[in-house]
Amino acid sequence: MSTVGEDTRTAPATGALTAAEVASLREDFPILKVQPHEQRLSYLDNAATTQKPQSVIDAISEYYEKKNANVHRGVHYLSQVATEAYEGARITVKHFINATLPCEVIFTRGTTDAINLVAQSYSRGFLKDGDEVVISHMEHHSNIVPWQIACQQTGAKLRVIPINDNGELDMAAAANIINEKTKFVSLVYVSNALGTVNPVKEITKMAHAVGAPVMLDAAQAAPHMAIDVIDLDCDFLAISAHKMFGPTGFGVLYGRAKYLRDMPPYQGGGDMIRSVTFEETTYNELPYKFEAGTPHIAGAIGLAAAIDYLNNVGMDRIAAYEAELLAYGEAELEKIDGVRLIGKAVDRAGVLSFVMDDAHPHDIGQLLDQEGVAVRAGHHCAQPVMDRYNVPATARASLAFYNDKDDIDALVRAIHKVKEIFG
Repeated sequence: MSTVGEDTRTAPATGALTAAEVASLREDFPILKVQPHEQRLSYLDNAATTQKPQSVIDAISEYYEKKNANVHRGVHYLSQVATEAYEGARITVKHFINATLPCEVIFTRGTTDAINLVAQSYSRGFLKDGDEVVISHMEHHSNIVPWQIACQQTGAKLRVIPINDNGELDMAAAANIINEKTKFVSLVYVSNALGTVNPVKEITKMAHAVGAPVMLDAAQAAPHMAIDVIDLDCDFLAISAHKMFGPTGFGVLYGRAKYLRDMPPYQGGGDMIRSVTFEETTYNELPYKFEAGTPHIAGAIGLAAAIDYLNNVGMDRIAAYEAELLAYGEAELEKIDGVRLIGKAVDRAGVLSFVMDDAHPHDIGQLLDQEGVAVRAGHHCAQPVMDRYNVPATARASLAFYNDKDDIDALVRAIHKVKEIFG
């Protein structure tokens, strides 16, 4: 059993996970034994939320059974134990993303909350009329709307890097859009709608060349690949626990300390202050300046347990296995007449987004469910992406390391049944 906050990364076996290993790992996820409509569950909605291993469920239960107390504020035993677990989780996250300092790890309600925090706090201190903020055409709404609001509040202009037919960034356009007026770049690492893995290091170099900091939405990247903020050279990065086998309602903002120290608080309340009078408030040090109110303590503990689990499996092995499974799924779907994949970037992770000639994605999703296959149907909070491809929605099968070829085969069989019904 690991010590609280310990770096749990080991030297796992190399290469992709084997079929036998995946079968064994599936046993760690009790929900995969559920049989919807008396069918084997093929859970292919991981981009929406991932399932939880028993170790995460147990860690959360143990907190409420044996450690439940508020943190930072009590001298009694339970408060001290809860605080140790909560702050230990911060150290676990620091190791996982390779942050330099624990204070650069800010606990949030998720990626959406983290992006809103940066958009509001950074814009109040650093954006002004005539400045430009750059995003891309494949962003989740959570990385569009906060920056629209920030631009409306400051007079800054929102610029958008276009994408090509394959769902890849137009890098020539990016080189023109990122210029001396650019004061911030916020970019998705892996697209939730297309699976595209963006060349974020190249974009970051462009932004830094003109003095603009960069934020990465890594919600869809963290479950599929190792995250190293030093190697990425990003200034901010956001992840969500529930996308990476942890609890809902919890996430992380990484930020370089040099920016976080100068940014004003996002919210006011308890724990983010040193002292309060009616005349003046003195704010707490990092990271607490951005963590107002009683935190989601169980969420932090659950995320730490999820990270321990991922480290034990090995992120490199997960990435290699999922690449094989994604290639298998793409090949099988392309064999089906009337099925068209949306987004075929060379570098992709975790997502097979598709449409069918004669069936609306919502009908596809409902009919697949009857066969035990869980996918997502809709615009995936990425309406500009749907507009780019002139489709109202897609059916999206999204992968995790506990998926296997049986899940892909079940998806293909179910799609053929949809074809039978819709002719």
